[in-house]
Amino acid sequence: MSRETGGRRAPTLEDVAARAGVSRATASRVVNEDLRVRPAAREAVLDAVAELGYRPNRAARSLVTREAGSIAVVVPEAEDRVFRDPFFASLLVSITQALADSTVQVLLAMGRPGDGCRKIEKYLRGGGTDGAIVVSHHQDEEIWRALRETRLPAVHVGRPQAGGAGLPYVDMDNEAGGALAAEHLISRGRRRIGTIAGPQDMAPGADRLSGWRRAMRAAGLADDLVEIADFSAESGGERMRRLLRREKGLDAVFVASDLMAVAAIHEIQAAGLQVPEQIAVVGFDDSQAASLSRPSLTTVRNPVDSLATTAVDMLLRLMQGEEAKSVVLDTQLVRRASTDFSVLK
Repeated sequence: MSRETGGRRAPTLEDVAARAGVSRATASRVVNEDLRVRPAAREAVLDAVAELGYRPNRAARSLVTREAGSIAVVVPEAEDRVFRDPFFASLLVSITQALADSTVQVLLAMGRPGDGCRKIEKYLRGGGTDGAIVVSHHQDEEIWRALRETRLPAVHVGRPQAGGAGLPYVDMDNEAGGALAAEHLISRGRRRIGTIAGPQDMAPGADRLSGWRRAMRAAGLADDLVEIADFSAESGGERMRRLLRREKGLDAVFVASDLMAVAAIHEIQAAGLQVPEQIAVVGFDDSQAASLSRPSLTTVRNPVDSLATTAVDMLLRLMQGEEAKSVVLDTQLVRRASTDFSVLK
């Protein structure tokens, strides 16, 4: 009995075996991760799986093996970025906690853009998981293609760009958050305000910059002091040094992540300037780094727990054959000493 996908017959294990030039039994052993297969045959089968978009019927297989279902948290980023950025750590903790009382296993699939993403695509096409939560989507990656072609239930954390458009997601209103940061700095009497934006091939980076620009233009202020970074602490510090060289009259900066903002504060202080007396700083995320910074960091709260629990709920509904609509969460400014003299450091 064949499975139907989008009006056409989905590829079967027999199709995979024929494409790979092996027996059905050999193809089945590879798909079920049996190690008793020659490397050349295994590679041929895995290539055929990727080319055909074959996805094993895990639901049927679990009736036989009684193995617990699993979901993959897919992060198309380099390992050092994933483990050093507090946003990813907090999100992973929240996802695993949301599934703590279930039988679902949580797997982590990482890979830097390029070959790493192709490995992730191959893994998703291989049927090793029942669903996926995709975090940190880049415009030029094609993980979305593997998800669409295999019909694997999947949810994005963050609005996907380019080909991923149309796939369900949960996000916060990043554009409103960028505007909120700029409006707060303007309300504090700052007029020469720069920004260190995130990558423009990612929706959070582009949307936060768009919101900052909207608020600056609405106030009749220049929006030309822009430096693009990659959300890492190193890039935040380096871009802050550039801003200081570019504009001697700089009196405030909105930085698109707390990790970059803390590094920016260090560079401001290293230049002999005071925060917030001479340059006020607003970050984004409200991570632990924001409260531990000196001075403590005014920031836009990124509701990580709500993002995680909403994504898990959406994915479980998709895995049960139900529909899931995209969700956008509200933003909130958390005032601390990096912008406000009245807040204790």
